[in-house]
Amino acid sequence: MKFIHLSDLHIGKRVNEFPMYEDQEYILTEIIKIIDNEKPDAVLIAGDIYDKSIPPSDAVTMFDAFLVLLSKRNLKVFVISGNHDSPERLSFCSRLIEKSGVYFSPVYNGHIAPVKLEDEYGEVNIYMLPFVKPANVRRFFDDREILSYTDAMEAAISEMNVNRESRNVLVTHQFVTGADRTESEEISVGGTDNVDVSVFDDFDYVALGHIHRPQNCLSKRVRYCGTPLKYSFSEANDKKSVTIVELKEKGSLEIHTADLVPKHEMREIKGKYEEITAKSFYENTTYQTDYMHITLTDEEDIPDGVGKLRTIYHNLMKLDYDNMRTRSNSQITGAQNIEEKSPLELFEDFYEMQNNQPMSEEQRDYISSLIESVWEEEI
Repeated sequence: MKFIHLSDLHIGKRVNEFPMYEDQEYILTEIIKIIDNEKPDAVLIAGDIYDKSIPPSDAVTMFDAFLVLLSKRNLKVFVISGNHDSPERLSFCSRLIEKSGVYFSPVYNGHIAPVKLEDEYGEVNIYMLPFVKPANVRRFFDDREILSYTDAMEAAISEMNVNRESRNVLVTHQFVTGADRTESEEISVGGTDNVDVSVFDDFDYVALGHIHRPQNCLSKRVRYCGTPLKYSFSEANDKKSVTIVELKEKGSLEIHTADLVPKHEMREIKGKYEEITAKSFYENTTYQTDYMHITLTDEEDIPDGVGKLRTIYHNLMKLDYDNMRTRSNSQITGAQNIEEKSPLELFEDFYEMQNNQPMSEEQRDYISSLIESVWEEEI
């Protein structure tokens, strides 16, 4: 049996205030092309369908259109809610929708029954466990001490009574200890949301959502497929993909990926303003349409730097500076020996602490004349 594993679509997300609808619609179309090429039996979507628990109408319309395209291909679709989703909203009308072969995880109620599929090798049980916190699980297990996320997952899985003789697949949305995170995920203080990978021993494959970088967790049986798009510049060098999973006889697991190429890449470049705006620097690249994070190394800020750079780099998302001033970790404290220094000397001290470099002669002359004019008005 073949599965396409997806997660963390985050439909409706804005990145650095840029709406991503066009990019998301494009990448969902690319996913459909992969599905048509791979011809899976089912698609597993492991949570964070939307970026907000109350998604905008455009996001709902986009996901609805995607589900319609999937249902027309006569395959099964399994969808769970992630920590960004509202499980109540996502599971609305789920029992009616099941007639189209699309299954949504209900709000967690202490009991999870598998959906049973069959192929030439026998039965495959699909378990859907949405994102849950210990408090969500604790109320259904009065006889167990549930303090951690691992405790919660162990309790929820124990109730499933998984038959280890059959092939079993779990779709869930949690942070498994040791997974490599990026900046675009929500992180709990102190790693309190960690789940130990050992809780998944009963499953032949665990389709995980929550972490945005594709990776296995100690075993290829437990895998994050990652986001289909890059949602932060910490992912700029990542390769996005779709995970394809094949289960044959019990104990046989094959995994490969299909690369996803976005409509707009995310890139980071660094250099002086004069270098970066030279036509020879950008003319043979896609930088003009890529989502860009530019770091300027000029010592002086460029007036209206963002506006000027966007005339070349139309999708400039972020502008930073890397120079003596920004590298400074100096703490500005009260000035010393105030009575012994002139106003110009005091300003020079302040400027050097603020910018980690002394004033230039031109700056010193300007401030000196400014101080003189102010003093003349006072007199």
